[in-house]
Amino acid sequence: MTLNTSTATPLYRVAIIPARGGSQRIPRKNIRLLDGKPLIAYSIKTAITSGLFDRIIVSTDDAEIADVARQCGAETPFMRPTNLADHMTGTTPVMQHALRYLINEGRTPDQACLIYATCPTLTPEDLQQGLAQLDQNTTFCFSATTFAFPIQRALHVQESGELAPMFPEHIGKRSQDLVEAIHDAGQFYWASTQDWFDEEIFGPKSKPLLLPRHRIQDLDTEEDWLRLTQIMRLKQSADTKR
Repeated sequence: MTLNTSTATPLYRVAIIPARGGSQRIPRKNIRLLDGKPLIAYSIKTAITSGLFDRIIVSTDDAEIADVARQCGAETPFMRPTNLADHMTGTTPVMQHALRYLINEGRTPDQACLIYATCPTLTPEDLQQGLAQLDQNTTFCFSATTFAFPIQRALHVQESGELAPMFPEHIGKRSQDLVEAIHDAGQFYWASTQDWFDEEIFGPKSKPLLLPRHRIQDLDTEEDWLRLTQIMRLKQSADTKR
């Protein structure tokens, strides 16, 4: 897909926040209250405060989420179709659907950032630093963090019930002799609109923006939610002391 994007400055930038209604393991998690505010409110506020975006759009299939998103300062110019709102749908098709809507409106964004609705520890500075990583040699910039333990020394239980190392050649090595591994932190993904259609998020020309582990928390279970509330309390305490 070839797009006619503007090369004039300032660039036209949009944030897309996907938030489907059918979250399974934590029901309604995108609008569940965290410290008295809907979870999605944090991502919307961070996007607004960053000052980077001409439009901040929530992609949802759910009328209640859409209403909350608008109250928090985002737009919901369309409702996501049901075939893109199940638990098997990946990030990229959702983003491409939103971008096609904007393209069909008549103005193609130069750059677009997908921000998850489940990352209340994300900061405006994170988004700004991610954008700064984009250049002619970079397709995507995404949030990442390090593993807390060397993945090369991982263990697993085999079907026989016996314990075995996943990488036998590394199991006896010292941690400092192993390459440090990173993983997707699941917070944001910057790219040009063209690259959202043409490239892979984790391709060879992608760049990670490393964030500290203490600000990263998956949100799939009630235990995850408990950890997140603890992280937010610590963050609020640190902010108060500044």
